[in-house]
Amino acid sequence: MHSFSVSAFSGFPMVGRGDDLAEIIIAAAERNGYALQSGDVIVLAQKIVSKAQGRTIDLASVTPSPRARQLAEECDKDPRLVEVILRESTEIVKTARGLIIAAHRCGAVLANAGIDRSNVTGDDETVLLLPNDPDGACAELRARFAERLGVDVAVIIADSLGRPWRMGTTGTAIGASGLPSLLDLRGRPDLFGRTLMVSEEAIADELAAAASLVQGQGAEGRPVAVIRGQFPWRGADIPAAALVRPKDQDLFR
Repeated sequence: MHSFSVSAFSGFPMVGRGDDLAEIIIAAAERNGYALQSGDVIVLAQKIVSKAQGRTIDLASVTPSPRARQLAEECDKDPRLVEVILRESTEIVKTARGLIIAAHRCGAVLANAGIDRSNVTGDDETVLLLPNDPDGACAELRARFAERLGVDVAVIIADSLGRPWRMGTTGTAIGASGLPSLLDLRGRPDLFGRTLMVSEEAIADELAAAASLVQGQGAEGRPVAVIRGQFPWRGADIPAAALVRPKDQDLFR
């Protein structure tokens, strides 16, 4: 039998620029009576990683470009916010009244290039950007846990993303280290011996979604979850960047 548990730490402190996330997570685990073990998957909400990296911008300091002003008028958005979206993006994928879908520099395609005001200290002029190099940030945290505790864990940075064809948002991995984010099942047999031709499993996204159920997406204050169990997959360390569908295979772009 395969099973796993998902636990979110309560009483997690507010995170600020320059904070040591590994130490904060270790302390939170201890307060919750939880000892991290090799094989655990630690899922972090994107916002605490961005805050620790100091990825905030005061819109009062932003001067919008002509392109930002034009796009802001078309989409009915603050031109300063649109300017930051453009800076964080490699492509504007889709626009509508009140909506900009952009391809972020990390590869993720999402609303406003992941720029958000929710759960950010300060006034409405302060916005939070996605972390720099999410896969690299996961690898660094993983190394810190190994150094401090002698454990080999996997680390995922997750954000709440919408999806084509479906309503609502779900936890999605934008960074990962220590697990196969994308598991290629092609070539394996199904129950009846037929060869699987197209099956690839988004392991990191599935784990991020499971963690989101206990972390919450509002004012819960539980940004870190640990998934523990007997996982029915094994494989090489494949980063979350592998989950981004190549543009030439993306029917929406």
